[in-house]
Amino acid sequence: MPVVFFGHGSPQNALGGNRYTDAWSAFGAQLRPRAVLMISAHWYVAGTRVTASARPRTNHDFVSFKGPVSSFEYPAPGEVALARRVRDLLAPVPVALDERWGYDHGAWNVLANLYPQADVPVIELSLDRTQPPRFHYELAARLAPLRDEGVLIVGSGNVIHNQEIGRNPWPDEPDGWERRFHEDLRRRLDNGDHAGLVAYEKLGPDAQLAIPTPDHYLPFLSILGLQRSDEKPAIVVDGEGTGIDGLGMLSVAMG
Repeated sequence: MPVVFFGHGSPQNALGGNRYTDAWSAFGAQLRPRAVLMISAHWYVAGTRVTASARPRTNHDFVSFKGPVSSFEYPAPGEVALARRVRDLLAPVPVALDERWGYDHGAWNVLANLYPQADVPVIELSLDRTQPPRFHYELAARLAPLRDEGVLIVGSGNVIHNQEIGRNPWPDEPDGWERRFHEDLRRRLDNGDHAGLVAYEKLGPDAQLAIPTPDHYLPFLSILGLQRSDEKPAIVVDGEGTGIDGLGMLSVAMG
């Protein structure tokens, strides 16, 4: 199986109807994994956890979106045996088997386009907010055996995610920061500069604006950690977020 990162954007993307969701659907139509392991920006907690419920619920973890998406359901089954396999692969890092968390919108708005029949088992792995970026990069690398076991590993976030600027532009916002950061990230991605992308805090003021908090960027680093030395990145879709400033919608696959 390849590994893939999706710039997930708004929960409304679960309903489809734009060039990003069309690209996600086309990607999913090419693959039939036995299960999906999802690493979402929206399960950002202290410690490492993995969902271990046979029937995970659909979390509506937002307040600003109304209409059909507020009651959207994604009833894909979980897979407890795979959760235990993930726990074993990540040892000695302690991994809690979590039966309470369901699918957050970082997961289901992508999955609804990849596998709209909700017939592929899915588990989620949390992001540990107490750990630095390199921890997530290196931790994900231990999941590599799952690729040969038919598991599609998916990261879901946004490489540019500054919603404060997106909603309320700053009067002193430097011109062109999104474009410069995006071009730098794409260049480093193409050149295999994982060290630079992991140490993003050293990439200057444009990176600080693009990544004011790490939660939406860490799933991207997790997918980088799973890239094999002979794999080149393949862009699934790219661009700015459906008319929203401060949101980058890069989606990229490896393998």
